[in-house]
Amino acid sequence: MAAGLCGGGSAGADPAALPGSATEAVQRMIELSRESEQLNQQALDVAAEFDTKLAEQRIAEADLAARTDVANRARDEVRRYQPVIDRTAIAAYQGARTSRLAAVLVSDSPQQLLDQMSALDVITAQTSAQLDRYEQATESAAAAESTARAAAETAHQAARQAEATHSDLIRKRSELGDAIAKVIQAWNALPAVDKSSFAGSPFPAGFDRDTLLEGLVPGSGTSALAAGLTRVGDPYVWGATGPSQFDCSGLVQWAFAQVGKKVPRTSSQQARHGVPVARSDLQPGDVVFFYPDITHVGIYAGNGLMLHASTFGVPVAVAPMGSTPFHSARRY
Repeated sequence: MAAGLCGGGSAGADPAALPGSATEAVQRMIELSRESEQLNQQALDVAAEFDTKLAEQRIAEADLAARTDVANRARDEVRRYQPVIDRTAIAAYQGARTSRLAAVLVSDSPQQLLDQMSALDVITAQTSAQLDRYEQATESAAAAESTARAAAETAHQAARQAEATHSDLIRKRSELGDAIAKVIQAWNALPAVDKSSFAGSPFPAGFDRDTLLEGLVPGSGTSALAAGLTRVGDPYVWGATGPSQFDCSGLVQWAFAQVGKKVPRTSSQQARHGVPVARSDLQPGDVVFFYPDITHVGIYAGNGLMLHASTFGVPVAVAPMGSTPFHSARRY
């Protein structure tokens, strides 16, 4: 009964009403547990997204500062050449004799003409070079300013997105807290015998741990499974990542961390890493995901079984996969 209750959709029962019978109480626990774990995984995803947006905002702000510095240096370069440009403009306005024709008209001797033309060539070359540098500096300043403005807008958008994500996180956390409170209320109304029945057995009949783990390779998925199996019997707690209590994705993350492998925090994130594996090719240690929105995850334990932290009131256990809608699998 307890297998695969970590995620999925709510069955639509009124969560405010207390169960009227033991059977109804167990069913209510299943429905509310699924809904609560689904909200928990969503909240964890939003928290991760919020951290991403904040990181993007910091990067954009750093880029903005760097681009602004480039723009300021470009403006300084423009100011260096502005006096030359101003003098050239004033000279032209006042009719300064800077052409070869003017040199011919005012020269008193061939030597003076040659000297004036030579001087004009030097002045023209210098002025042209200065004008080129001025134009380059101006273009550089304009480009830097444009890039800086784009960076500023990126930072602003990232900040708005982060704020929206944060608001969504707060809302989801509130929903999760309400759902958890209702589950606990329903759970407290259960007789002790029903609670024990709901928890089920930590291992299915005939499960042979030693045979399963024969020839395991250190650092492999099988060794992560071996680490996870040491937590069988530990309580399920929303948002817990160990070492003595877990939610479904927290158990997977913890197990792989024990063998030196970094695995993301939430089930949906975990489903985007590793190597895809077909259901027909599953090997012990592969990570298996369930429900269309990937709100449950476990570690494949062979023979159609998985190790998982199922739901509130159910300790970490090895259970059949068949009763939970399979989504996909990954090999880390």
